[in-house]
Amino acid sequence: MKTFLTRSILGIFFGSFLALITILAVIYVGNEETLDAAILAKNALGTVFCGWFFAVTPLLFENEKLTLPVQTALHFLSVTVLYFIVAFVIGWIPFTVKGFINMLGIFIAFYAIIWLAFYMHFRKQAAKLNEELRSL
Repeated sequence: MKTFLTRSILGIFFGSFLALITILAVIYVGNEETLDAAILAKNALGTVFCGWFFAVTPLLFENEKLTLPVQTALHFLSVTVLYFIVAFVIGWIPFTVKGFINMLGIFIAFYAIIWLAFYMHFRKQAAKLNEELRSL
């Protein structure tokens, strides 16, 4: 429970940070002098919620009762469903079949790249630890 709360707080803070960076980018890069408060609040809350669930759902990988393919499938399904619900409700993705398919392709590509990066990182760490154990 402590890990869940810690990750929740970190995810909320990270989502808030991304929301702030996005707002500043819209103001300074997009040359917007005023922002609609309702749209701003909706997008900021969506970003905070995404930060939260992207920080909390990796806890599935810490469940040693599940195999890596099951952990990956559960994690992929949970973040995909949550992200697309948020993205459609807020309007980040057009609510069309074409919009969904295009974004799903991008989402899967990014998910695969990030998953492979983490897999390779932890595989390298395990090899390093095994080598240190052999040298004892």
